[in-house]
Amino acid sequence: MTTTVMLTLSGALGGTAVTLYGDEGMYLFNDLPKETLKSRHDFEITQAWADHLRLSSVRFNSGGSGSFVSSDGLVLTNHHVASDTLHKLSTPERNLIDDGFTARSIDEELKAPDLELNQLHSIENVTDRVNAAVEDDADPETAFKQRRAIIATIENESFESTGFRSDVITLFGGAQYHLYRYKKYTDVRLVWAPETAAAFFGGDADNFEYPRYNLDATLMRVYEDGKPAKLEHFLAWNDQPLQGGELVFVSGNPGRTQRIYTVDALRYLRDNRLPYVLDYLRRKEILMQQFSLNGAEAKRRGRDELFGIQNARKAYTGMLAGLQNPQTFAAKKGREDKLLAAIADDASLAPLADAWQDVAKLQKEKAEMLDQSVNLRSSLFSLAMNTVLLAEEDTKPNEQRLSEFTDAGRESLLQRLLSTAPIYDDLETIKLADELSRLIEVRGADDDLVVEILAGKGPRERAAEIVAGTRMDEVPYRKELVDGGRAVVLQSDDPMIQLTRWLEPEYRRIREINEKIDERERQAYAKITEATTAVEGTGGYPDATFTLRLAFGTVKGYDEDGKWIEPTTDFAGAFTHAADHEGQEDFDLPSRWYDAKDRLDLSTQLNFVCTADIIGGNSGSPVVDRDGKLVGLIFDGNIQSLTADYLYSDEQARAVSVSAVGIREAIEKIYQAPDLAKSLGQ
Repeated sequence: MTTTVMLTLSGALGGTAVTLYGDEGMYLFNDLPKETLKSRHDFEITQAWADHLRLSSVRFNSGGSGSFVSSDGLVLTNHHVASDTLHKLSTPERNLIDDGFTARSIDEELKAPDLELNQLHSIENVTDRVNAAVEDDADPETAFKQRRAIIATIENESFESTGFRSDVITLFGGAQYHLYRYKKYTDVRLVWAPETAAAFFGGDADNFEYPRYNLDATLMRVYEDGKPAKLEHFLAWNDQPLQGGELVFVSGNPGRTQRIYTVDALRYLRDNRLPYVLDYLRRKEILMQQFSLNGAEAKRRGRDELFGIQNARKAYTGMLAGLQNPQTFAAKKGREDKLLAAIADDASLAPLADAWQDVAKLQKEKAEMLDQSVNLRSSLFSLAMNTVLLAEEDTKPNEQRLSEFTDAGRESLLQRLLSTAPIYDDLETIKLADELSRLIEVRGADDDLVVEILAGKGPRERAAEIVAGTRMDEVPYRKELVDGGRAVVLQSDDPMIQLTRWLEPEYRRIREINEKIDERERQAYAKITEATTAVEGTGGYPDATFTLRLAFGTVKGYDEDGKWIEPTTDFAGAFTHAADHEGQEDFDLPSRWYDAKDRLDLSTQLNFVCTADIIGGNSGSPVVDRDGKLVGLIFDGNIQSLTADYLYSDEQARAVSVSAVGIREAIEKIYQAPDLAKSLGQ
């Protein structure tokens, strides 16, 4: 049964009694749940403890989280978070995805082509400054431009004064704005990765399930000035297995949640957005599966993207299933009805009730815009579009540019644009051809823009022509365009650049419409937050924004279909699981696991679950104990956790982790890297 705990919090927007469910919460590091932890878990969190954990945590620009785990720059994250880099470093002769990798010396560590890690150094509340720059009576379009301008100014001032990456983050639906300053690490090298067969043991069948027996872990290292970075803050390693009931903490970067959403907004997700996304993902899954049938090399080239699509498809399927459960809406509507009734009884709050109607109207507009996109999803097209947009945005004052093209983010943008990661023409061709086909389906074959783009050819023929003729796969050419600016881009006869120039006006038109919708929705949710806070108080945390948060929970099993699921698994269970599924490829452990079986302590803990509140983006997050020592590595949630985007429950939902003791055991005895294993936490 889900436990409801009444707590009094001094939240980010004020302090009143609030209702929390179990260990719910993705808390800001500048607004930690001190009273909650003290009253519920008898834990007194100190500033020094929190600062050390914050500075030991990192964010991956490829999506995901990680942590520093040695004084000489080792970074621990998931294999599936690192898979983008593993894919880019692989060749037909060196398949890191299938075969894994272990650097036996510093000289053997492999440099990632375009990876950026962010270490959060400080947080500053800039809400008053942002709000002061937006006129009270401004229409949504003007308000958006004023807000964009002041945010760009704040970010640029911070970047120029500190040298840190500086991002203004919107919190509580637009009720608060915080400036996050990050130290960037851009020289990141691969140290160790297991085979995918070990990291994703059980494949799609076991994904989002439990029990699990996965070694979903990878070690990288950050460098400074060409040498391993010397770190003051890193996590010590706990060599003791976890026991049921132990308190643990998760420090990571949850992606996006919609817990602030109204009933009408969730209805839009259920009836429009999620079915649309799932149809798109199923289409792309079939496309990539068919491409992979072209041979071993095609399978290698498409594997990382196919995995991402399949993972997303299963996640969104679980989210939609949760929203299609009438009980989800009954619970949400019950709370919303009580809130609106309380607002109606308070003359000072009554005007805020209009915000719910504003959100309802916006969902209809969002549904109409679902198909309205000319963003053709392929690597070459993305590089070309960003190059064309950059050339135009650079002609504008910094505060008037699109958000991703401001001065504060330029270094990160250029790192992506000038990445040396390989691009494969055959893969790009089939992806672009499919995107052109979708464009025809959405806009119609007789649409003027479609006719211009196809130039009298079919999608496959036209895509092949554009990919064969472009030079956007050449880093020196991309640099020539970036350095040359608008004049050089306009003169380019590169077919991919021409394609993006044809689409650019429509891209900007659609983006402007969506930004206006976003601004109106932001204003509505700011009012909803104000009303909710007055009646209920904040939950102590805002929705996730892919920024660093602290969650906590206990190691705990759960009941599923009348069967009790124990909270931990071990290496013995992995071998048993493989034997139980003999003949199924996804359940074949790597041969080196069998070679090492006699050396292993099979009772060593491998995976565990806890009640911590996590979501996508938390992959790779460190799990620490009361002493701040690393005890695990988040890599998944079970299927019952997939409703966490909009609703938390600890009845069955669990965060799934690789155990720290299991990681060290595997590195030392399976991958025979005792020195690397010994250096963890040192």
